[in-house]
Amino acid sequence: MQGTGPVGTHALAAARVPAGVQLPARTEQVRTILLVCGIISSLLYAGTDIFAALSYEGYSYTSQTVSELIAIGAPTRAVVAPLMVAYGLLIFALSAGVWQSAGENHALRFVAAGLIGKELLGSIVTLFFPIHMRGIEGTLSDTMHGLLTLAGSLCYLVAIGFGAAAFRKRFRLYSIVTMLILVVFGVLAGLEIPRLTANLPTPGLGIWERINIFAAMLWIGVLAVALLRRSGALRPHERRA
Repeated sequence: MQGTGPVGTHALAAARVPAGVQLPARTEQVRTILLVCGIISSLLYAGTDIFAALSYEGYSYTSQTVSELIAIGAPTRAVVAPLMVAYGLLIFALSAGVWQSAGENHALRFVAAGLIGKELLGSIVTLFFPIHMRGIEGTLSDTMHGLLTLAGSLCYLVAIGFGAAAFRKRFRLYSIVTMLILVVFGVLAGLEIPRLTANLPTPGLGIWERINIFAAMLWIGVLAVALLRRSGALRPHERRA
């Protein structure tokens, strides 16, 4: 970075936030589509969760986990598992759009890497390591499910943490608040796991987990919108909205 006067100072400040990366028109269109995939992914996840919970007779939205919707033997697994994989593919597309948007802002590359890591682990869990339904003794699949889910949550924290570093002011504060939500409600959900393993009632587990999940989903959508605004893909009135 050159210059020690006002120009140099301005350039140094600008490097802290995602700059509008100038790309060929076709490449810009592709990036816009990739970023929009992030918004679609959050809507798909939320819709799948609500629809599956309503379709699963006897399922408790407040006391049971999302993982129980794709558990071995669950009546909703055949529908929910493919939709969760589709959600992961949308996140991979978003990650590519975030990477393209990075320019000289290297923090955004770590955001993309964190999101990829989270959804790669999530897809592996969904396809190869589902848990068993309550009342059935757990196996290695249940153990791996828990460990990989925890690793995926850490990837989320990495992505959101670097997202806070990539932007300024409101988005940075918003990212920090989101991280606090993930930690607090992640701990509350974790305290219920021994009861879940022992096949005991887990009142509140579904609430704690879904606050966690939807906070992350909302952050992903806001990230996509922020990058779309910075790339100029949104019209002025849409930016204000």
